Amino acid sequence: MRRRTDYPENSTRADGYGQMHTSCAHAGFPSPADDYLEGALDLNKLLVHNAPATFFLRVKGDSMTGAGIHTDDILVVDRSVSPTHNSIVVAVLNGALTVKRLWQKNGRVALMPDNPRYKPIEVTHNESFEVWGVATSVIHSLRKKQ
Repeated sequence: MRRRTDYPENSTRADGYGQMHTSCAHAGFPSPADDYLEGALDLNKLLVHNAPATFFLRVKGDSMTGAGIHTDDILVVDRSVSPTHNSIVVAVLNGALTVKRLWQKNGRVALMPDNPRYKPIEVTHNESFEVWGVATSVIHSLRKKQ
């Protein structure tokens, strides 16, 4: 396998920020376009829009795999974002945190999984329920845990 040597071996700058490459990585046919480094990539600027209200939660379970959210992923949750119909939310249902898609219609509320193996959870007035925050991004590692 050939290795290109015009890319830096270490992508971390002295200030701790990673380098952002200006070219796109094509998922189809590779492009022979000119490649160069754009500058610092600050993941906080990319993922966090309201720092005091943003939290990172590790996901456990497979009820949201259809939305690209898998076990051990890290969910970026913004508590300042207002939830709307079809938002992916972190909810507190009867004291337990859960990640689901919020469904609202005609005064009814349900938490919808994105995996056909799971059933929707209709929220009744008898249950303790709160939308804790809205998921804004997911960080998914492509490497298996060792």
